[in-house]
Amino acid sequence: MIVAGASVQGTGHLAAGQDCQDAFRAADLGDAVVLAVADGAGSRERSALGAHLAVDTACRVLAEEVPGPHEPPAAWTGWAAARGARLVADHLRAVEGILRAAGPPARSGRAEPPEPAGLPGTLPQPSGLPEASPGPATLPVDTGALAATVAAAVLRPPWVVFVAVGDCFGTVLTRGAAEPEPPIAPDGRFPERSGPPTESPVPLPESPVPPPGSGGPPPGAAERCHLVLPPPGPGGPGPVFLSSPGAALRVRSFAVWEPGLTGVVLATDGCTALTLDHPSARALPPQAGPLPSERFFCGLAATLRANGGDAEPLRALLSGPEAARTGDDLTVLCALTDGW
Repeated sequence: MIVAGASVQGTGHLAAGQDCQDAFRAADLGDAVVLAVADGAGSRERSALGAHLAVDTACRVLAEEVPGPHEPPAAWTGWAAARGARLVADHLRAVEGILRAAGPPARSGRAEPPEPAGLPGTLPQPSGLPEASPGPATLPVDTGALAATVAAAVLRPPWVVFVAVGDCFGTVLTRGAAEPEPPIAPDGRFPERSGPPTESPVPLPESPVPPPGSGGPPPGAAERCHLVLPPPGPGGPGPVFLSSPGAALRVRSFAVWEPGLTGVVLATDGCTALTLDHPSARALPPQAGPLPSERFFCGLAATLRANGGDAEPLRALLSGPEAARTGDDLTVLCALTDGW
């Protein structure tokens, strides 16, 4: 498979003197690949560390016991749900370990509440009960200090699994009937296109997987893109991070079976303006929600296949004029099947 990714510091972060707080990582499993992108919370100084920890944990968790390509849908959906819960638990455990090893945060100079009687870092004992013997600090740590969102995917054609917490999003590429999209220009600009783009839903696993060689897309079909893991819509609850209370209940995890699957692309929320179209651009009502830009996704795939996976055009695109509309960091990571 061709795997390529890039992270670019947002203009807002650059102006504020903040480092890039996004991270990405991929793990090659031979006949499968694991992808992960993460976005650290801009309001937390150590969130970049949280983002790197999130992608490391996601790649480790999702690389374990991946179902085979001919396993039934129940095996894939059950595995996706279990991996999502495991991702949250393992990430929280790692964050707590890092924070406890680093010790208590530096004091801010503000008046702090007095230390309870007894050993520093221990909880006071209720009256009438014997005092506990000295031991390691048990006070809770602020896991939000490393707050980050994450989206991960496992691509093992014809299956792809998505696991996400927060506002990162994911798109799949398939063989369809639309005209091929031209590559991205070397300067990071989109080429001009003629005619409106088309869109179709991606089939979900509702029936047993057919035997190898049956069905599938027609030879020479064009590549198309489908937003199957959209960012949360406006008006919903506030941002959710891996360290948020109840994060395990807000994991988005699912499996998609698509015999024409040719790739998967993950992106952080700073890329929405660059990669997603408003439904009005295709004469659709607002309730249709954001739609993937075929100029971006199919053009990117064509470019990476033509240059053997060199990520420089992607980096130029994330740094180009159309990306300047957002002040946030931008990260895109993709995997494309061979033989296209």
